[in-house]
Amino acid sequence: MLDTASKAFFHTLARSTVLKRLASRYGMRKPTSFARRFIAGETVQEAIEAAANVQSRGLQVTLDLLGESVTNLDEAETATKAYLRAIETIVASGVERNVSLKLTQLGLDVDKASAVDNLRKILERAEPAGFFVRIDMENSPYTEVTLEIFETLWQQGHRQIGVVVQSALYRTEKDLERLNALGARVRLVKGAYKEPKSVAYARKLDVDEAYAREIRLLLVHGHYPAIATHDPKLIELTRRYANDHGVARDRFEFQMLYGVRRDLQTALVRDGYRVRVYIPFGREWFPYFMRRLGERPANVGFVVRGILGETTA
Repeated sequence: MLDTASKAFFHTLARSTVLKRLASRYGMRKPTSFARRFIAGETVQEAIEAAANVQSRGLQVTLDLLGESVTNLDEAETATKAYLRAIETIVASGVERNVSLKLTQLGLDVDKASAVDNLRKILERAEPAGFFVRIDMENSPYTEVTLEIFETLWQQGHRQIGVVVQSALYRTEKDLERLNALGARVRLVKGAYKEPKSVAYARKLDVDEAYAREIRLLLVHGHYPAIATHDPKLIELTRRYANDHGVARDRFEFQMLYGVRRDLQTALVRDGYRVRVYIPFGREWFPYFMRRLGERPANVGFVVRGILGETTA
């Protein structure tokens, strides 16, 4: 119940224009500003610097230019061009060629066909350059259309793409059967969105139990799955189940968020596991940042101290 209330509270705050202006003013102003714990920066160059640092610790990376829910096709075109420029900059930099994106960022709320066209433009530039492109999952109204678009592109021969599913949703185990049958690469997350009880588990315990069942499905029947969690119990379950079923450590990877549980990231790499760090960047960082606080309310004190430190500096 507290977990659900926390998500609802922070999702409400994420829509506050006043709070967004305040956060934007102070959150990224200095290298020590509070948002930089979870956001690599506002520019692709800052993200590349963060990625190089992460890779130097033996970790892998995926870069995500933040943005979602654009309201017109001009904004969608701008976001698409920004991704194309980011791809070119990443290629020139030498960091790992792996990116994540959201379909609403490309115009899905405005026109589905245009969003698909924008995604194709990105894939046509990214795939020949050796990129892997992950289509992020948004909240439940977008689940089916996201999977449909992914499947269409997959059937058209785009194989350097992957998708995300959320264990919080009742439908996810059936979606995994569907995606495993395709041979698709799946990232499994718990789900950071506030969802109605009609489509999602309300209790954290139920979400965790679903996640555990889905780990087993992916390890045995999946295709290089990404187990995206910071939960030590679920990580240990993954390690134990893989070991017991002869799943080699190079047949899956763990994924974690930039700035979260760096100690655990390092420990897993030391034990011979692959770990990929999700590195978000861009000016539209506020909604993502608030979802992270909704997942870990203990970070609120850290943020408040950061804001007070900025305003008195």
